[in-house]
Amino acid sequence: MPEREIPLPTVLEPAGRTLGEEERAAVLRVLDSGVLCSAFGGEARALEAEMARLYGRPHAVACSSGTAALHLAVAACGVGPGDEVVTTPISDFGTVAPVLAQGARPVFADVRAGDGNLDPEAVAAAITPRTRAVVAVHLFGGAADAARLREVCDRHGLPLVEDCAQAWLGEDASGRRLGTVGDIACFSLQQFKHVTAGDGGLAVADDPELARRMRLFMDKGWDRSEGRIHREMGLNYRLPELVAAVARAQLAKVEGVVRARRASAALLLAALDGLDGVALAGDPAGHAWWMFPLLVGENGRWARELAAEGVPALPGYLERPLYANPAVPGGRAGLCPRAEELIGRTLLALPWNEAYGEEHVDRIAGALRRAHRRAAAG
Repeated sequence: MPEREIPLPTVLEPAGRTLGEEERAAVLRVLDSGVLCSAFGGEARALEAEMARLYGRPHAVACSSGTAALHLAVAACGVGPGDEVVTTPISDFGTVAPVLAQGARPVFADVRAGDGNLDPEAVAAAITPRTRAVVAVHLFGGAADAARLREVCDRHGLPLVEDCAQAWLGEDASGRRLGTVGDIACFSLQQFKHVTAGDGGLAVADDPELARRMRLFMDKGWDRSEGRIHREMGLNYRLPELVAAVARAQLAKVEGVVRARRASAALLLAALDGLDGVALAGDPAGHAWWMFPLLVGENGRWARELAAEGVPALPGYLERPLYANPAVPGGRAGLCPRAEELIGRTLLALPWNEAYGEEHVDRIAGALRRAHRRAAAG
């Protein structure tokens, strides 16, 4: 088969997912139980226990999406009207939607040019007396500098929330697991993530009080141990039992998923070695490879040329920084110049997949080499 005709599996088809008999059995188990609401069933609570063990943190709270997990986190941190939350301009809107929903203002700190993750010095400069929390995203599965961000937060008495939606089982350069440094770490089970239940979220924490607040916020402020009393403001972010059961089956596979993604990413890294002007955005050590991020010259041109060969690539990952969206008040051009340079010119994000084998990597590498030759020729 010609190289460009080799299909690349995607997460929107069975070939690109790890869904199988385990998930089918999980769904039937719930249906046979007759209990589909997690307020009365055991699947969501079992998922929480398994997630807590996986991350070595005593508390986990399941909810309806990764965005919901972040909403639990910022609410538990006490973020409210008039407060500020420092975060990144390069992320999904789900990172800032909970801040806006709490009546607070996201304050955007610039990123590191080499990987698109938050610059701790920019975060420190963005903190004001109104700052109530910092939300750091481990972009594409590569580590933000959580240790330095932790130092900044501790110096100012602020909680640190890690957005690990793209970074399942990722590690920093020292080998510490991402999601174990922040006061709260949030994860997504959305279709495109390492493990999927369609949608769903998890938040982990060490502090029992933070966990209590998140659990109340997830279930309309209702402490079900004491009758129908709503102690605090909350929403219905419960994770349905059917979704939780699928998530449990997926969670059991996540180590294999990350291992497979790392193996195929290593092949592409080796294939691109020595290609002038093309570099990995970030450090490969501990990377979880949600996507394969590259730094190139004209990212729009590269994306078009790869698309012509059937290799998907997102120029800049986003069309614009988060603050340039109409839904986000107060944004202005030039606010975060390094982020704008990455999005507008240099960052190229390749979708990645645990189903990629050597033949898929060879195809992607060949397309990148041809795009490189054309770019060099002008």
